[in-house]
Amino acid sequence: MSEASARQRPLWRHRNFSIFWAAQTLSVVGDSFALIALPLLVLHATGSVAQMGLLTAVAGAASLVAGVFAGVVADRFDRRKLLIGCDLARLVLYALIPLAWAFGPEVWLLYVVLPLGEAVGMLFMVTYVTVVRGLVGTERLTEANGRLNATAAAAGVIGPLCAGVVAARFGPAAAVGVDAASFGVSAVCLSLVRFGGPDTAGERRGLWRDLFAGVAFLRRHPVLRALTVLLTLFSFLQLGLNDLVIYHLKHDLGQGDGTVGTVFGIGALGTVTGALLVAAVRRRFGFGPTWISTVVIGGVAVAGMGLADSVAGVAVCVALFLGSVSMAGTCSMSLRQEVTPEHLLGRVTSAFWTLHYSAAPLGAAVLTWAAQHRGTTPVALAAGIGFVGIAALALCTPVRNPRPERLPYRYAD
Repeated sequence: MSEASARQRPLWRHRNFSIFWAAQTLSVVGDSFALIALPLLVLHATGSVAQMGLLTAVAGAASLVAGVFAGVVADRFDRRKLLIGCDLARLVLYALIPLAWAFGPEVWLLYVVLPLGEAVGMLFMVTYVTVVRGLVGTERLTEANGRLNATAAAAGVIGPLCAGVVAARFGPAAAVGVDAASFGVSAVCLSLVRFGGPDTAGERRGLWRDLFAGVAFLRRHPVLRALTVLLTLFSFLQLGLNDLVIYHLKHDLGQGDGTVGTVFGIGALGTVTGALLVAAVRRRFGFGPTWISTVVIGGVAVAGMGLADSVAGVAVCVALFLGSVSMAGTCSMSLRQEVTPEHLLGRVTSAFWTLHYSAAPLGAAVLTWAAQHRGTTPVALAAGIGFVGIAALALCTPVRNPRPERLPYRYAD
């Protein structure tokens, strides 16, 4: 059967995509195990929350730095080998921890392994985005991304729960061992996938020129340029919302940690639902109406979080917000994959993520500071109005177009 015929099958019957889907889900499960197990190792060894925070900060900085260069690497080298190499590297790195802990705690090792693991994970994430189009074709990107995001959201809930059970029964080091094993299974799965699309290991024009090639493409493309600006504003408001919800539940509504976990578990169902619906909604209404309407729904949901005086009300608003974010994010990622030349896809992905997340830490600090001094209700209302304002701005840009992927654009290298 031809590759074109294979791409017309339902995605669940598409061999290459199904194996890739399983590998990506395993990688997310592994990442979520590390999210729980590694801080627990630090806490058990040192009893210091400051050490936990320092380790998280160091890992986050490593991920950010790696994001700058990940696109260049993804565009210069064979992407299949990169994905397998990233999983094998994380297998080795995280396997070192339970081996070392068998002889006693070695906290210094975590400050080596976790930053390296986060950097490799960022390279994996950028590279994985670049290969989806070659697997399923341009016309099915939104559906494929929706399914990948849905299972990633589910794995992001199941992974920490399983990590907690394993850590409680066998210790955090054993949970890290499970994390390492998940990357090994993912690498085996990826070795069975045949990726379509052209070879990307092409001409190299100098590191600095390659680093800025993604930014240049975003600046020149009218839709992606506007979308990058809008999503920078979006990220400024979004990153601190988890903290805002937790503060509202615990401080304003007097709830415990179990309730917080339940609310975010319900919210994850919203993420999964949005990811599964997005392909059908975009086919029916087009990119612009889908993206803009989901941002409006998200804004209304955020305002509702601050006004809700019950746990059920907060949970519904969180699910609506995360569902709308899932749909908007899947739409924007799919559009970027559709309109970007294959040889630039890694650098454009890396530049896009770096730019639109750049304001997020400042936004989180502002939102949480304001909630501490002014209360969650006015801050949530202001954030909700901000999201609606972003949607209104989008109506004045090419983002509003239902079919921006069809707009004529000539890339000049």
